Formats: sequence, structure tokens, C-alpha cells
Amino acid sequence: VHLQQSGGGSVQSGGSLKLSCSVAGVQASDRGMAWFRQAPGKGREGVATIDSAGLTTYADSVKGRLTISRDNARNTLYLQMDRMKPEDTAMYYCGRYFGRLCPDRDDGFYDWGPGTQVTVSS
Repeated sequence: VHLQQSGGGSVQSGGSLKLSCSVAGVQASDRGMAWFRQAPGKGREGVATIDSAGLTTYADSVKGRLTISRDNARNTLYLQMDRMKPEDTAMYYCGRYFGRLCPDRDDGFYDWGPGTQVTVSS
């Protein structure tokens, strides 16, 4: 499985960014996928998940601001980030789980993309 990420960068507080994660070698829709993030000095935390049926979950800190979606035709996972806050600053990773349902924690069964930096300035 090869996950290729794009779309990170810098934005001011209140701005928007969209992250993409293209999946090669397998169907993105066959398994659950997720976005995680890791801020300096902190552990990797789950941001949003989408299972193989398209059902989504979100961390409380991002509900109403971040939206996970998947384009099955393009085999690509997205994270639309709106009304961004400085506390959203982190390295963002897309992950593909081994099962159809995926947890919001790293239990060792995710394949990961390389990560993309997101920086939000106040």
C-alpha cells in the first residue's frame, strides 16, 4: 500500500486548507481510513475516521470545522479544514486500516502516509 499526501502549508487563524491522500495499489474504499495529527512533543491523535461504508467520526476538538471525505473514483481521501485555529498546527498523517472499521487511536494496524505539515498562525 502506498499513500501519497499533499495539500499542507501555512494559513492564518480562521482560514482553510484541504489535505489529500491518494491511495495506490489497493482500493481506498475497501478499508477504514483516517486522519491523525501529531504536534511537537505530543503523541499522535486521531482527528477523523471514515469506515468502508462511508460513516465518519470526529474528535471533539475538530467537530464542525474539519470534514473527512473519500472519492472512490479517484481513490483519494480528503480532509477539508475550515475555521482553523493555532492549536490545529501539527504534522498530519493519513492512515489506511487493516479492517473496514477503524479506531481513532494508533493501535499498530494502520499503514501511514509520509505526513504533511500544517501551520496555523494567530
